[in-house]
Amino acid sequence: MATADGTWSYRDRFGEEFGRTYFRRFGDGVVSSLGLGTYLGDPSDAVDERYEEAITAALENGCNVLDTAINYRHQRSERVVGRALAGADVDREAVLVATKGGFLPFAGERPADPGEYVREEYVDPGVVDREELVRGSHCIAPDFLEDQLDRSLSNLGLETVDLYYVHNPETQLQERSREVVYDRLEAAFARLEERVAAGDLRYYGVATWDAFRVPPDHASYLSLPEVASRARAAAKAAGNTATHLRAIQLPFNVHMADAFTVAAHEGSEGTESTLRFARRAGLNVFTSASIGQGRLAQGLPEAVAERLEGESSVQKAINFARSAPGVTSALVGASSPEHVRENLDACRFDPMGAEAFDRVFE
Repeated sequence: MATADGTWSYRDRFGEEFGRTYFRRFGDGVVSSLGLGTYLGDPSDAVDERYEEAITAALENGCNVLDTAINYRHQRSERVVGRALAGADVDREAVLVATKGGFLPFAGERPADPGEYVREEYVDPGVVDREELVRGSHCIAPDFLEDQLDRSLSNLGLETVDLYYVHNPETQLQERSREVVYDRLEAAFARLEERVAAGDLRYYGVATWDAFRVPPDHASYLSLPEVASRARAAAKAAGNTATHLRAIQLPFNVHMADAFTVAAHEGSEGTESTLRFARRAGLNVFTSASIGQGRLAQGLPEAVAERLEGESSVQKAINFARSAPGVTSALVGASSPEHVRENLDACRFDPMGAEAFDRVFE
């Protein structure tokens, strides 16, 4: 697993090549403020090969955050992360590896009959109770997440996952009340706390699309303070002295800045934005869709672009996400070593300061 010594040594190896605050605290270690995501791409051998080359290039040039999920590309993304990590000229202890569980994954490719596959792989063997499924594809029951964590460890070829996210729990709100979803999250957290104690993961978190960045009256809203409270209760139930809820993941970019602009969570000083509450609560924030899944390569609003450092729209978009107060690492997909190098070059520029970032929204 990632360790303090391993990540700080990695910073010593690459830190001088980047701008200020490129490496940021995560637990007792440090991580790069640019992470590599593995969501996009066809489930094919050719894409696997490109990903492996890109991940290797990232690890060997200053990016020590890898983000994936068991359902990404039908488990192929986890497997290629594992191969790249094993083959790169980087110590395992230098790298934060994050994955997610919640959506039922296929095995390498989409089956001809997805319903039959789910029934044979998950329902009939008792891995999933049909009543626990939402829309036939999402589950956060403790036994299911435990099964998924075991599969992820196997796919990645690792003994320990550094950060394990409950994936898009707001999906459950399509069929269940908010209070029931909080209860189910608490049960999931309790099981993950047990797996922390067993050494199978170090921290866990919640990866969302809508839940934390929308206002409280939105159908997909979940209260981050309530989620944090449920994690504390789960830690106590599991016999741990403190919660291991450490991070959240959510979209953040020029066009999706809700985590900074929308006051949605009750904090000690009133209603706060997600980023502000997370910072006060000691939660690391990892941003997805940092370049709008590639759309921001076409350009940023001129008023924003002129305030950002970078030689291209992609680099400026990366630096926008990295500049937001409270962001630990901006996740960006990359399908080639060339993309990786362009993304890393963005981080040779300094991010905006907090006051300069605030002025973008004036």
